[in-house]
Amino acid sequence: SSSSSSSPSSSAAAAAVLGGAQRSKTVGKYRGVVQALTCVVKEEGVVGLWRGTVPGLLLTIPYTAVQFFTLETFKSATAKYRTRNQIERKIFDSERLLSFVGGACAGVAATAASYPFDVLRTTMAAQGVPRQYPTMLHAARGLVAKRGVLGGMYAGIGVTIVEIIPYAALQFGLYDIFTTLYDRADRAEGSRSQADTGRRTKVDWSYLASKPFLCGLASGFIAKFATHPLDVVKKRYQVAGLTRSSSYGKGFGVQEVAVLGILKLLSRTMKEEGLHGIYKGVTPSLLKSAPSAAITFAMYSMALEYINKVS
Repeated sequence: SSSSSSSPSSSAAAAAVLGGAQRSKTVGKYRGVVQALTCVVKEEGVVGLWRGTVPGLLLTIPYTAVQFFTLETFKSATAKYRTRNQIERKIFDSERLLSFVGGACAGVAATAASYPFDVLRTTMAAQGVPRQYPTMLHAARGLVAKRGVLGGMYAGIGVTIVEIIPYAALQFGLYDIFTTLYDRADRAEGSRSQADTGRRTKVDWSYLASKPFLCGLASGFIAKFATHPLDVVKKRYQVAGLTRSSSYGKGFGVQEVAVLGILKLLSRTMKEEGLHGIYKGVTPSLLKSAPSAAITFAMYSMALEYINKVS
């Protein structure tokens, strides 16, 4: 699950995944990124592209903080098992596995800490028009009234955990591999100069086009694409029972998704909507998640380097 706040690409992703959940192989209301964006703007105005921004931002802050705190804690706890230099290590070895495991642990902890905001963000972005919930507070009250605190604010957390484990594991594990490959290529070419780096204390904005950015972009892209089918199922769990216009198609009911379970819901989606069904919204999702991962890794690396230099 991406922790980035809601944006045009985020709204388009939610629209594509949920707006066309037609329960058949017929064409849904949204048929592509441009068409979905155009339709949202036409029906709801430009502001519709930023639906769910507030819960999205409230999600991002605790998610990112808990994620990297857990990751650094995991690294400290397993430091004795990391005996070799980053560049000298093999691409695939027992030490590299720790990066995947650490990423998975960080993802689970971050998801648990911020999940209600994820539900609210998806609900606000997916409700369409006419809007059932005008504000985040209305959405929270409505979900709790309909499904209770756990059933409403933590709807779909099981499938989200199932999704976030491979997603976060791939994101951080592949990031570790890509940074190793980058360092090896950089050392072989001798293209980087280390002169004066130990004395500089100002923020180095070149990080936004650097190793963390590029490696984060690649790892974020692959991780999101590989786990997107689970993200589709997660979003349908989160908005099950949401009252929307019939033009959006017939969605899944609360009791229906509870009975189906993750694998059966995924199987039924594929059976009724085809392979396209489990990859609905993948393009805007990638347009959101890959740059988000790149910027997150770049800013985090920049912050760590700056702190180390001034401390």
